[in-house]
Formats: sequence, structure tokens, C-alpha cells
Amino acid sequence: MTPRARRNAITGILDPGAQAGGPALKVTVTAPPADGKANAAVLALLARALRVPKSTLSVLSGETGRTKLIHIPGDGPTLIPMLEALAGTTVGPAGPDSVNRRAKK
Repeated sequence: MTPRARRNAITGILDPGAQAGGPALKVTVTAPPADGKANAAVLALLARALRVPKSTLSVLSGETGRTKLIHIPGDGPTLIPMLEALAGTTVGPAGPDSVNRRAKK
């Protein structure tokens, strides 16, 4: 997660390696990393993108760091393709209906 970015976005997939548990979504948020504002922004962004209530998501670990483990309830085999599809998307201010694919270069 990158706080204080220009926009709230899911910008890709990182592969931090086996010691961090495998691939992870790269997320940027405009909120500062103070008082849990960045964490709340990450949860709100993911909730909009996945079309689930924000209250169903939670930060399991990494509350004060850039690498976070987020609990997303649901069926793992169903969630994995959804998360992979989110890489390279931007969720607009109008919510999930304004998800725009960024052009790959």
C-alpha cells in the first residue's frame, strides 16, 4: 500500500516472494497513514472494487506498515480470479460502476 498517492487505485500485482506469502495487490490511496485513515481507504477501495460491504473486510496484520493482510470473506477459488482481474483497474468516485481499465503499455 502506498499512502498519499495521487489517486485511489489498485495498480497491479506484486510478487514479494515466498517469505511474504506469495503475490499481493499493489494499492495506492490518497489518505495519509495517520490515525488509520490509509487503512480505511484501502478497505473502502477494495470493498467498492469487489462490490462487497466495507464492514465485511478487515486488516488482519500490518496495520502500521505498508504490507497488509486483508481478510476478505468468501470462497477462495472464487475470490482469486476476482482479485487478479482487479490488477490494473481504477475505481472511480462513483463506485464500482465506474471501474475503468487502464491501457497496458
